[in-house]
Amino acid sequence: MKQKPIKEVEIIDVAYPNISIGKFDEDKLVEFKGGVLGEKCRVKITRSRGNKKMGKYIEKIEDSKLENSKEFCPNTGICGGCSYQKMGYETELLLKHNMIRKLLKKSDIKVKDLSIVRSAKIKGYRNKMEYSFGDAYKGGPLILGLHKINRFYEIVDTNGCNIVDSDFESIRKHVQSYFREKNTNFYHKKTHEGLLRNLIIRKGMYTGDIMVILVTSSDESFDPMRKELFTHNLLNAKTNGIIKSIYHVVNDSLADAVKVDSIELLFGKEYIEERMNDLVFKISPFSFFQPNVYTAEKIYKNSIELSSVSKSKNVLDLYSGTGTITQFFAKVSNKALGIEIVEEAVEKAFDNARENKIENIDFIAGDVLEKINLVKGEYDILVIDPPREGIHPKAIGKIIDINPEEFVYISCNPKTQIRDIEIFMEKGYKVVKYQVFDQFPRSRHVETIALIQKI
Repeated sequence: MKQKPIKEVEIIDVAYPNISIGKFDEDKLVEFKGGVLGEKCRVKITRSRGNKKMGKYIEKIEDSKLENSKEFCPNTGICGGCSYQKMGYETELLLKHNMIRKLLKKSDIKVKDLSIVRSAKIKGYRNKMEYSFGDAYKGGPLILGLHKINRFYEIVDTNGCNIVDSDFESIRKHVQSYFREKNTNFYHKKTHEGLLRNLIIRKGMYTGDIMVILVTSSDESFDPMRKELFTHNLLNAKTNGIIKSIYHVVNDSLADAVKVDSIELLFGKEYIEERMNDLVFKISPFSFFQPNVYTAEKIYKNSIELSSVSKSKNVLDLYSGTGTITQFFAKVSNKALGIEIVEEAVEKAFDNARENKIENIDFIAGDVLEKINLVKGEYDILVIDPPREGIHPKAIGKIIDINPEEFVYISCNPKTQIRDIEIFMEKGYKVVKYQVFDQFPRSRHVETIALIQKI
């Protein structure tokens, strides 16, 4: 069987979020995932159809000239997390702005004065991290960190990670050291044996509240005594914030993602708190909360400013999560209703609304596709903030049929957002305003808001 060729490629263009167009052999082009504009790399040609070639990124040969920052994470190029660590922040913003501009142009969406709102912080901004237990090489010492780039089994020690608060690194190192001393085995994905799987840390950046979630297999070696010893030891970790909550989750799923077979509160409260503007939010172990609270504040404020909300108007918030944006809109509208499929999130949404003394608000637990029929024709402004895959194809028609004055579409994935906007445009709508936010500095991703109105 003929081996697929590996070519030295120069990346001459990029498409959001991580598609590179590379040139090789003087005039041939290949499309692949990964890399940075201007970088020279090796790419395996995996498919050829006429002039169009697809490839797989193999390795970097030479940094892009855009990567000229002198301050970057020591794990850059090893860890699979950040992509723009070596860029100056202004360069990163320009690159993201340009990719979104091209994405809009490709779908013939005309936006006046497109701009990107910078993050208030580019270091230490993340309020949640999910670490994995493993080793850097077979038989190596236990490591608690992130997956190595393009490697399923190898884990990188994230010492020096600059997108997390210092308390995250303190806790991670403390837990890693504790289980090394105890000679505790991590869960091996091939054999499905071992105990340790993940460590999740959440922090209220304005409150200092910290939640730690240890995820293990159901291995019986982690008995009540060992849980007590782990909890006592963890509370001795040196942190600026205060550990308010420690959980143990059992996950026997064969998948790498965290699945909850059972959950036990080992210490403290069932939730931590975070403040955003003048509101307080309770965050439970697996409820969604924006990972960059500093930019999230701007996103929610801007979504209200873009809309025509007033005290005489009713607001419907789809995919409402723990009701964060629902509450912001409720404060400036006649009433607001949120629909969310995760029951735990809806329970917390009610708790948060009571905590903030917001009474003109309600929530429905259930799938938007099913529950949308209950509210048809009652709302003036419809807020949409779906998961990364966008609006379900079967739901989008029902959503449009509500026929409000306007839609405020918030998205962490502009590609699926623009795909959905094309359907709105086919139904006689247009994008009146569009704003980009750098919600995820040093990564390839952004958050966007589209204000959509009937033509």
